[in-house]
Amino acid sequence: MHAIETVFRLESPRVVAGVARIVRDVGIAEELTQDALVAALEQWSRDGVPDNPGAWLMATARHRAIDLIRRRETYARKLAEIGRDLETTAPPEEPADPDDIDDDLLRLVFTTCHPVLTPQARTALTLRLLGGLSTAEIARAYLVPEPTIAQRVVRAKRTLATKNVAFEVPYGPDREARLGSVLDVIYLIFNEGYAATAGDDLLRPGLCEDALRLARVLSALMPKEPEVHGLTALLEFQASRTAARTGPDGEPVLLEHQNRRRWNRLLIARGIRALDRATALGAPGPYALQAAIAACHAHAYRYEDTDWRTIATLYGLLAARAPSPVVELNRAVAVAMADGPAEGLKLVDALTDEPALRDYHLLPSVRGDLLTRLGRTTEAREEFARAAALARNEKERELLLRRARE
Repeated sequence: MHAIETVFRLESPRVVAGVARIVRDVGIAEELTQDALVAALEQWSRDGVPDNPGAWLMATARHRAIDLIRRRETYARKLAEIGRDLETTAPPEEPADPDDIDDDLLRLVFTTCHPVLTPQARTALTLRLLGGLSTAEIARAYLVPEPTIAQRVVRAKRTLATKNVAFEVPYGPDREARLGSVLDVIYLIFNEGYAATAGDDLLRPGLCEDALRLARVLSALMPKEPEVHGLTALLEFQASRTAARTGPDGEPVLLEHQNRRRWNRLLIARGIRALDRATALGAPGPYALQAAIAACHAHAYRYEDTDWRTIATLYGLLAARAPSPVVELNRAVAVAMADGPAEGLKLVDALTDEPALRDYHLLPSVRGDLLTRLGRTTEAREEFARAAALARNEKERELLLRRARE
């Protein structure tokens, strides 16, 4: 049973994508893929897992797709467009051209991240169809009731159907606009795993792994898109620190106190290669710039060796390319490390009236840290207490309260 579950999680995205190309509906494609799983559970439990389980699932799901088209009169014209050979020829055990699979996966990525869906719906549908996660697993990851996730997925599939969203990869300006949505969804999934917004755990490694896998798949499918490699590099660098980011009891370990020998050098090497590919394809975009910042940390074997001046410069470039109050806050931290806490505090104080940062716990946290370094401990304690009141993650709240006490 465990082997079947593992195979299905790995293969289901490709099967859904291949079937969606036939039926042109991701909801129906998922149902037919689930039917294929049921058939697999029955037959594989009796006869064992076949040598090529992915091809078996694909062939079974495609058979069911063709049967469905035959049964429905409304699909008659679509059947003619697909080709009469589907009526008489059994589907191949595996696609004749591996690029066909890649094309289908790429179509599925762009479909699940279509702008007609809300960001929450895109994330849930992407994890469901491309991450292979169950509704219960997604609900646990985001700490929301399972029916909420189920409704998001159902509504997302219904919206794609009612809006007649084409199962295709857009080109030209549409592709550039849609690619941003795809990358944002993968980045949001990773960030929720890397620094959970709520709950008792700081990390949810499963979400990080799913997002990193999606980024790697996308970089293989779109090798000439620099920001795809930029995002992949960023996630590789960030994931390399995971083991060092928490202590024995799951408490957060700040960057300056992390044991860098626990950083994963294999992931860092992968990040460097991905960043090199991104920069070779043109001027760095926002994700590539963030990856370059992460690379500065990765290259420093000690916290004291960090090139903060370069990091501050990169944040300045990032602020010009993708301006946001959060980027400015991060730039203030880098400036404080390069030029002293007083210079950083000036930049932070300029952000205190930003509406987007009003409930952002890291603003008073950063301010508290700079005030501590300036010896203004009473003010610092107040800032850490305010940050703790805003934090939704229990581990972060405990850390901030401890810093307030200290």
